[in-house]
Order: sequence, then C-alpha cells, then structure tokens
Amino acid sequence: MQLKKEQEYIIKYSDRKTINISVERDKTIIVRAPKNVTSEKIQAIVESKRLWLYKKINHTQKYNDTIPAKEFVSGASVMYLGRDYRLEVTDAYDSGIIFNNKFIISKSLQSKANELFKQWFIERAKEIIPNKIQHYASLLGVAYNKILVSNVKYRWGSCTPKNNLNFNWRLIKAPIHVIDYVIVHELAHLLEGNHTQKFWNIVSVQLPNYQKSKEWLKENGDLLEMDF
Repeated sequence: MQLKKEQEYIIKYSDRKTINISVERDKTIIVRAPKNVTSEKIQAIVESKRLWLYKKINHTQKYNDTIPAKEFVSGASVMYLGRDYRLEVTDAYDSGIIFNNKFIISKSLQSKANELFKQWFIERAKEIIPNKIQHYASLLGVAYNKILVSNVKYRWGSCTPKNNLNFNWRLIKAPIHVIDYVIVHELAHLLEGNHTQKFWNIVSVQLPNYQKSKEWLKENGDLLEMDF
C-alpha cells in the first residue's frame, strides 16, 4: 500500500534521539527525527508504518469536517468539564457569561454568544490547566519551560523539543479525568519521547485508569470541536 501524494509527510528535525511519527487532525503526517537521520531511513520507517498511517488518516471520527454550529437559545446545552449544562437566555442585561449550575447570557448578546463563550472557556482553561500541570510535573519530577493554552490546531496537547507545553483550550469541555490524561501524556514525553511501553508505564503510574480517558477522547473528541 503506497501513500498517496497528498499524504506525503513533513520532516521536523531537532536534537531529539528517536524518530516519532504522528498524524495531525488535518491529516498531515509529521515525522520528528534527530538531525543526523538520513531521509532514506525516514522513508523506510514511514513505509513500514503505511498500514497504521492509512488507518489513522481514514479515521472518520477524528477527521470529521462537518461539525455543526450550536444555536444559542434557551434550553440548549453547553458542555463544561464533561457535563452538559442548560443555557438560559434572559432579558436582563449583563456584559458576559454567567455560570451558576447553568449558563446565562443576555438576549442582547446572543449574536456574540460564540465569541463570548470562547473567551469564557479560554479563561477557565488558563486557570485550571496550568495548576494541574504543576501538580503532575511535581509528581513526575520533570521540569517544563512555557505553558501555552490556545487554539492549538489538530491536537489536544503537545510537548516541543524545547520542553514547551501546548494545550487546546477546548479540553476544558472534557471531564477532569480526560484533562488529567492529556496533561500527564504530554509531561510523560519529557521522560520518554515515543509511545513505548516505558512511556505508557509512566502514564499508568499517575493514572491507572488512563485507558478510560483515552477511549473517551477517541469517542467524543468531535464534541469538543463543536462550537459549544
């Protein structure tokens, strides 16, 4: 099975010691490799993974491009930390989102609801995620550089060669155990670059039930991508 032209890969060289292959959510194949590895060796490794890559690229849930937008009306639900909360549109004026076991927004702000919810969720993500990173980094005994919580494209989290941690703000919609899993997953890469047995052992020590979180993300990731 040959990779089609549009499925060719991008090589990113760094000071890492091992080769890692990943498929982004836009179906781009990224090969992260040490600077001294030849293109021929990389090609051979990619070819050996062609069946795995084919399955990844054709994963219908992960690459769903037809995500509908939410209608912000009373009675609609908004997912936050893994739970669906009712949305109430009120005639009373308020300058933003109110959360009190339900979401409340002024009728006068309905047209701006998507952007207001995005801002509110980003703020919550920036409060919760860094605190959890600090907690698990201490348990793992690892040091990181910078934390970025933003609209990371095509993945929930990443760890760069410079030990910077990037997280998608949309994670704040997921259950806490899923957020913990993504954070521990990326921190574990500071100890083991690839998804080896050693890597998963590191994750399982912190999160013995990580498979449950991994499966939740696989099955419900498209819900996090929706506009609330």
